[in-house]
Amino acid sequence: MKSQCFFNMSRYELLENWKKPNCRIAFPYYHGNPAHDEGSRKMLATIQKHHREIDRIQVSCRFMEEVILATGIDSSKVFLIHIGINRRYFTPATSANKAETRKQLGIPQSAVVIGSFQKDGNGWEEGLEPKLVKGPDVFLKTLEILKADVPNLHVLLTGPARGYVKKGLERLSIPFTHRLLDDYTDIGNYFHALNGYIVSSRDEGGPKAILEAMASGVPLISTKVGQAPDLVNHGQNGFLADIEDAEALAHWTQKVLNDNALRKTVIQNGLQTAEKNDYGNQLDLWKAFMTGFVEA
Repeated sequence: MKSQCFFNMSRYELLENWKKPNCRIAFPYYHGNPAHDEGSRKMLATIQKHHREIDRIQVSCRFMEEVILATGIDSSKVFLIHIGINRRYFTPATSANKAETRKQLGIPQSAVVIGSFQKDGNGWEEGLEPKLVKGPDVFLKTLEILKADVPNLHVLLTGPARGYVKKGLERLSIPFTHRLLDDYTDIGNYFHALNGYIVSSRDEGGPKAILEAMASGVPLISTKVGQAPDLVNHGQNGFLADIEDAEALAHWTQKVLNDNALRKTVIQNGLQTAEKNDYGNQLDLWKAFMTGFVEA
């Protein structure tokens, strides 16, 4: 029995340079659709070849659970634990904090504000080349549709490398505000400015924004990526659209913006979903993961 255990947060470090381990090893595997991702296909091939030497894999969604199990690894080694949330950083938006946040950001109080807070350009500079797996082109198509019917539309962006989206919004004559955060724990304040949050990705492990939006009382509209299909009950705590379906993303965004009763239902149910996936409520899942790994 190997006397030590090692949980490596980087699957890349382990799987792209495989060496026979001299300790028990575990790692997360959040995303990477092998149908479109050559890098993921190579890492999955490594798992297939060496799965007996791997002790634990954490996956964040059912899709990746199926992908990992297809390598032939024993199902007892694969644990589905969603990417959770620290709810201390997020509070539901109120009229007062929404007004104050918009004032600080210079966003008109009358604006209908859609949020997008994740990096979606290649590299770490201006980001003019889109990272298509994150769906920035789909996001722009969605906003173009919304612009025709939503007066005072405004987009709030955070994160680095947003140049492609910013250029696209300028082309569409949609006003936007972009801020870079020095401290992740400030992100909850930015959700307060929003009327809705759109996830337009083609592949994800999370994203974190799904639960962050719910915990902030912001209606979520997402493509069926990552843990969105696991966590979102369409029409109850958020909305789901097929991947690349900008028309559906726009439709459900308009629906929740215009239907007060629906919006209240979605917000309330979203808060409950966020609570269930708070880190503190995942302790039993992590205990099961570590039992037989740390305590072997």
